[in-house]
Amino acid sequence: MLTLPDMKSKQSLFIQMEPGCRNRLFFRNENIVFERDGKIINQASCHRVLAVFMFGDFTFTSGLVRECRRRGVSLFFLGYNFRVYGFLDARGDGNYLLRMAQYQLSPEDEFTIAKNLVKNKIANQTSLVNSLKRSSSSFELALETLPLINKAKSGKELLGIEGNSSRLFFNEYFKEIDWFRRLPRVKPDINNLLLDVGYTLLFNFIDSLLLLFGFDTYKGCYHKLFFQRKSLTCDIMEPFRCIIEKQLLKSFHLKQIDKEDFFLDQGRYSLRYKESQKYAGIFMEAIMDHKEPIYLFVYKFYRFMMDEVNPFPSFDVLTKEVK
Repeated sequence: MLTLPDMKSKQSLFIQMEPGCRNRLFFRNENIVFERDGKIINQASCHRVLAVFMFGDFTFTSGLVRECRRRGVSLFFLGYNFRVYGFLDARGDGNYLLRMAQYQLSPEDEFTIAKNLVKNKIANQTSLVNSLKRSSSSFELALETLPLINKAKSGKELLGIEGNSSRLFFNEYFKEIDWFRRLPRVKPDINNLLLDVGYTLLFNFIDSLLLLFGFDTYKGCYHKLFFQRKSLTCDIMEPFRCIIEKQLLKSFHLKQIDKEDFFLDQGRYSLRYKESQKYAGIFMEAIMDHKEPIYLFVYKFYRFMMDEVNPFPSFDVLTKEVK
């Protein structure tokens, strides 16, 4: 099992492939090596790598796959539009006790877990808005929503509460950056496109951690079973979405976002190819800055699943603490 000291030394690699070049990834002398047109561009020790995200077209060797699986390194293949089209992930498939625990949860226990995740998400949203200190009055979304969550009787009702809370949060937190509304995957503006980019990277990072512990990532509690949807990864991602949202606003303040980096095609915004690495790097840096609390949350969730005497974890976006 991946330990916290291991996690502290691990990193995720982001590799941008160049169109029209012979991009190749292979394993040599304990290193993951990236080669372009026969020239080595970069390499990293496999002992320090948790996951590799590869954007674009390339070839790779069977030796790379074999060694990455043996050493617990996950490989994710993404198009230039950041859409994941394949992956070779490191798994803890043999942890049948954990998977039994997942599938033996009662509907009541699953609903309790779902409520905890939503409470944590809304608490972090409230903290982010209050941290801006725009006025003397505090944003009391968490206080107003908590009683509603406690009284919720169904997953559909909980989903409605969470959706309404997120709408209020987005409108307040992003009002200085010409916010319209959240439209996942539609990409009607730059803000929605960048949130999709960040959420995609965060999703795959959390998914790789869950797989390392041996979770069945298709079996969720808040997000129910649905064909080919990694519902548990969607669940655990909820308290950490605030990392991406915080980074988006920060990037606007730092003037890292240039409208010239984007183009509109048939009503959908896209990134220009040469700028995709820039924005992936911005969000990956934010995610890696939180890799330890994300790991601790997954680890404590694992302990909770194996024995419910262990407390359910919670994440604080401002202190980066996991309790």
